[in-house]
This record gives sequence, structure tokens and C-alpha cells, in this order.
Amino acid sequence: MVKHIPLIVLASTALLVAGCSSTEVEEQVERPVEQLYNEALNTALAGNAKKAAPKFEEVERQHPYSSLAVRAQLMAAWAFYQDNNYPRAIAALDRFVELNPADERVEYAYYLKALCYYEQIVDVQRDAEMTKLAMQAFEELVRRFPDGDYFRDATLKIDLTRSHLAGKEMAVGRFYLSKQHYGAALRRFENVVTDYDTTNQVPEALYRMTEAYLSLGLASEANRVEEVAVYNYPKSIWTQRLLELRANPERELEAGWFERTAESVVNLFD
Repeated sequence: MVKHIPLIVLASTALLVAGCSSTEVEEQVERPVEQLYNEALNTALAGNAKKAAPKFEEVERQHPYSSLAVRAQLMAAWAFYQDNNYPRAIAALDRFVELNPADERVEYAYYLKALCYYEQIVDVQRDAEMTKLAMQAFEELVRRFPDGDYFRDATLKIDLTRSHLAGKEMAVGRFYLSKQHYGAALRRFENVVTDYDTTNQVPEALYRMTEAYLSLGLASEANRVEEVAVYNYPKSIWTQRLLELRANPERELEAGWFERTAESVVNLFD
């Protein structure tokens, strides 16, 4: 599927497109900058991003001081992105920002870089690194351009990435809880409450923390978590389950969960 073309670039170059051919770039022959740029742009518009990228790079190589060279830098990055060549796209975008920090298209460069990370998210449960990079890139975008064109979309994607990362922490925490590794489980659930406090994973994290504390026989800690849940999430189904758990712990917890060894208690503070 063809991804979007940066309108901020096309809007300023539309008049250059008409009547130009899409022949191959003769890299050893110097040609007019407009001809090189139009050929690259026509190739991109024809849906051949893979061939368009080196054509845009050729614009800058032959005419490094032309105003079209700046546009070509960004368009080369976009063409790499279109071709799913994300490492090349990110490198080109970083170079564009470094060389043109005051350019009006810098905001788009930051946005496109964040998309490069975002579209590489495959399975956050297996590898959260790309999700973290995407979140950080979008956070950088909204920090630099709080009134920018991409603020709303970036904010939505930040929420999604944070929710994904919180979900991963919850999955790992549930696994440790099922294996009765309560200290390790608590650390994961506390990460959700502390680092991802705006996500919808927090009410369950508080419930699971209560389970773990009760399993360790730490009633005062369980009480503290219950107060937080009731105050902040009174209508959540997880808060209702937590209250039921506190009222009838013997019905919710497996037999023997309150008989903790010294090792289990020590693990809590690892």
C-alpha cells in the first residue's frame, strides 16, 4: 500500500511536475536541477519509491547549493520510508534536521522519523525496544511542536505505544504471579502504576498487586493499594474484584498462598 506523500513538499513543487520524463538518472552527466528533481518526483508519484530515492539523492549530489537540494533531501527520506527501508529513512531524516534546523519542513521530518519506528512495531510482547523508540520519537515531536500539524496524531500514537508497553509489563507480571514469584510480579505491576499511569492497565495492576501482597501475608500493603484503587478507579471492574478479594480472600486465592517461605519475602525486596 502506498503511504502518504508529504503535502508540504508537493504543494511547493507541483508546478515543476508537468511535462517531465521519468528516464533513468545519468549519474555521471550533470543535468539541470529542475530536470533531476522532476524526474525523481515523477518516479515517486508513479509509485516506484525504490528508484525515486537515489534520484532525489542525485539532485543534492549534483546541485548541493540549490534550494531544490533541500527538498530532495526530505523527499529521499520519504522515498526510503515508502520502500520500507526504515534505517536509511531515519539516517536521511536525522541528516535533514541537522543540516536544516530552521526549515519549515523540520516538523514533518520529526513526524516521519517517529512513523519509521512506529511501523516497525510487530510484537511488543517479544520485543518492546521499537515501541519505546516510537514513543520517544513522538514525545520529542510534541515537545518541539506543541501547536504543530502532527500534534494530535502524535499524541494518539503516544497513548497507543504507552498502552502497548504497559500491556507487556502486565503480561510478564501475570506470568510471575502464576509461578508464585511475587517479588518479581510486584515490580512489574508497580512499573505500570508508576510509569504508565495514564493507561487503562492501571486498575488491573492494582488488583494484581493486591493479590501478590495478600499472598505474601502483607495485609497493610494490600490495604494501601486498595485505598489507591478505590479513590482513583471506583467504577472499574478491577476495583470491584479487588473489594471482593479483600472481603473473601479465601475464595479468591489458592490454598496455601498465605504460607510464604522466607525466600519469597526476600524476593520482594530484590
